[in-house]
Amino acid sequence: MNNVASPASRPSDSPAPTLLSANIPQAIRDALVGSERAEFEQRYAEEMAAAAHTLNLAGVLTVLGTYRKIAEITQRQGPHAHQRMLDQVDRLLQGQDVPTVFGQEHKTHRPE
Repeated sequence: MNNVASPASRPSDSPAPTLLSANIPQAIRDALVGSERAEFEQRYAEEMAAAAHTLNLAGVLTVLGTYRKIAEITQRQGPHAHQRMLDQVDRLLQGQDVPTVFGQEHKTHRPE
């Protein structure tokens, strides 16, 4: 009998590292909200198409790395809070007045 692991090995014996799912495109997309999700889907598709021709995954890996960080921030803030922040940015970019709070005041009134 050989000691080589076979595909029939029980997966529960050695769970996959948590970090693995953070680099799976579907997990990244699912963690994103609104326009960031649409931008990710577009950029990922463009880089995958380019990689199919060049056989170079550098662009794909860059997109995954960039949007993985955004997905982590979204998860930390919560999707609704992150979407509110994106909405505030959109209003600012359109020249609308947006209520602001000084950083120190924000830190003082943060719920714990």
